[in-house]
This record gives sequence, structure tokens and C-alpha cells, in this order.
Amino acid sequence: MQRVTARVLRGARSPPVRTPSSDPQFGPPVRTLPVRTPPVRARSASAGSAPRGLVYERHGEPPSVVQLKDLEVPKLGDSDVHVKMLAAPINPADINMIQGTYAILSPLPAVGGNEGVGEVLEVGSRVSALKRGDWVIPANAGLGTWRTRGVFPEEMLLKVPSDIPVLCAATLSVNPCTALRMLTDFETLAPGDSVIQNAANSGVGQAVIQIARASGIKTINVVRDRPDLPQLVERLMALGADHVVTEEMLRKPEMKDIFKSTPKPRLALNCVGGKSTTEMLRHLQPKGTMVTYGGMAKQPVMVPVSAFIFRDVRLRGFWMTQWRKDHAQDQESVAGMMDTLCQLIRRGQLSEPACTEVPLQDYRAALEASMKPFVSSKQILLL
Repeated sequence: MQRVTARVLRGARSPPVRTPSSDPQFGPPVRTLPVRTPPVRARSASAGSAPRGLVYERHGEPPSVVQLKDLEVPKLGDSDVHVKMLAAPINPADINMIQGTYAILSPLPAVGGNEGVGEVLEVGSRVSALKRGDWVIPANAGLGTWRTRGVFPEEMLLKVPSDIPVLCAATLSVNPCTALRMLTDFETLAPGDSVIQNAANSGVGQAVIQIARASGIKTINVVRDRPDLPQLVERLMALGADHVVTEEMLRKPEMKDIFKSTPKPRLALNCVGGKSTTEMLRHLQPKGTMVTYGGMAKQPVMVPVSAFIFRDVRLRGFWMTQWRKDHAQDQESVAGMMDTLCQLIRRGQLSEPACTEVPLQDYRAALEASMKPFVSSKQILLL
């Protein structure tokens, strides 16, 4: 594959957790996610060998309300799977669920975490698709992955190959899936086409860069200006970014230089909102599509009337949780998506996002780090 020269312009359902005392921001009004899994009882963590998990009994700021507790795992049912969790990331949706601001909320008390990878320890007598030693990831949001062990219904798990790196598997079910779906479901892109995205250093942004490069699609990547911008640009270039610009550069004349060698994008991916989105939209081709999948700025998407009248741009939204619900009976599509991503990983064309591995007992520091601005490293809990 031809080497790319980067331009830098500066300017589900969660198993409930019960305690002795009580015996994943953006989206529609909050509703409680239904749960059908066996109850898990929690108590303050001790020095024993009992399974442990990060539990919150009320909504609030994660470092304040999340506690490490021992968990009592229920007896294995005929259709259940006993899983030893290996690693689980801290994603923005996880933070929002704990804060009580996400579109879906687990019943309280709850174990945090929507993503991760585990190894099967034991299966019930009616489990046919999994066996001891298999690797599994959550099939839907709300599993509660921040735990050392758990018992889950087979239907809540997806098998993944164990020949990929554990950190790739732990971060597979949210960001890479989101990136792949947005690159394929809204516009028919061909090699040589381009896509523009903000929050390019996010987990989704890093996956977009790599998947696009593997398909011959060029990327224009927008990031916020910051003290370590040169290091960030170097890292995005190494992933395959064609162009990296700051938000401030989107209205400057230098942007014209990019389009001398790169066609104007037919697809824009928005995870920020506010002014960043308005400026990014200016560079979209007529009849192009902008997909919004996040709102980090907590500001509305502002679009000039002229963009609709004279350029006929289309605005769409995407939520991976909803896609999984819509395709719950279409396992062929789900399997095809996972196989595509795993093949990219095996070929070295898709890697895990920049990560910081954190022991479970240091969870509070990991939660605090995940909430800081300008942090490009995803916190991964080692379980």
C-alpha cells in the first residue's frame, strides 16, 4: 500500500447487584434497561478469593460512587456461562451510565462496564455454542464487565477468536464496530474517496483511520489544539491518517491545500457538536452525509439553512446499541462484522487504541484519568 503523507495544520442488560442494605451523555430521555440475568449479591471487598467487581449503588460522579466489592456468583444454570473476565476498558458511555445521564441505565445496584473480554470457565448443560477456554465479549450493552468473574446467559455473550491480542478483544465490541458501521452504512465509499471526522484521537476516531486506510479511503482528521499536538499528530499519522488539522484551522485558507490532493469528503463523522461540527460541515460535498454519534461538547448541532437548500446535505445519527437491537435476529450480519474486524486485526491493519493498563484495585485513579480532558489513552482494567 502506498505510504500516506500527513499534513499538519496548526492553529443490554446488566446482571443486578444486591447489597445487604438493599437486598454505557447523548440520547433520548433516560429509561431503565430490562434485566433477565440472575441476581448477584455484593459485599465490601475482603482479602478472600471471592469474585470482585466495581459496584455503584447510586448515580453520581464515578470516583465517588463506585466501590470495589466482593460478589457472590449464583449457581450455574443450564443455559448459563461462567466467565473469568480478563480485561475491560472504561468508555465514555460507562461514565455516563454511572452519572445517570445515558440513554439506558442498569437497575441499581449495578456492576459497571459495557465492554471487555473474558474466558469461559464452565458452561451449563444446554449451552451449545461455547465451551471451556473460549473467549467471549458482551453481545449487548449493560453486561457489567468490571468484575473478575460472572455468570451470564449464553445469549448475552459473543464468541471471539483467542488468537488476537487480549487488548484488541477487550476493546472490540464498541469503537471498532461503530467505526465500521459508520464507514459502510451511510455512504458507498470507494478507494480514493475521503471522510472527515472530529475527535479523531478518540477510540472510534483511531479505528476509523485504520479501517479507512485498509479500504483505500483517505481521512481528514480534526483534533483540538493542545500542548502535545505534535506527538498526537505523529501517532495518528502512524495509524494511517492522511491529514490532521486542529478545529481552529477548519475555516482557514490552508484547508484549500488539502483538497488539491484529496477530494472533498462525502461522509463526515461527528462526535463533538457545537462549533466544531458547523465548521466541519462546510467541507462536506453537496449531497454528502454527516453522521452524529456523540456530543462531547454538550452543545447542539448547528447547521446553516444554506447547507440544506443549496448543498442538500443529509444529517443522520448512529448508536451502536440501537444497531445491535435492530439486528438481534440477524446473527449473520453480526458475525460478518466481527469477522471483518478480526481479519483486520490479524493482518495488522487494526490495533487496539492507545491504552493504559490499570490493575483493578487502582480503579479510582483509572476513573479519574478517563474523565480528564485531552487524554488520548484509554484506561483498561486488568481483571
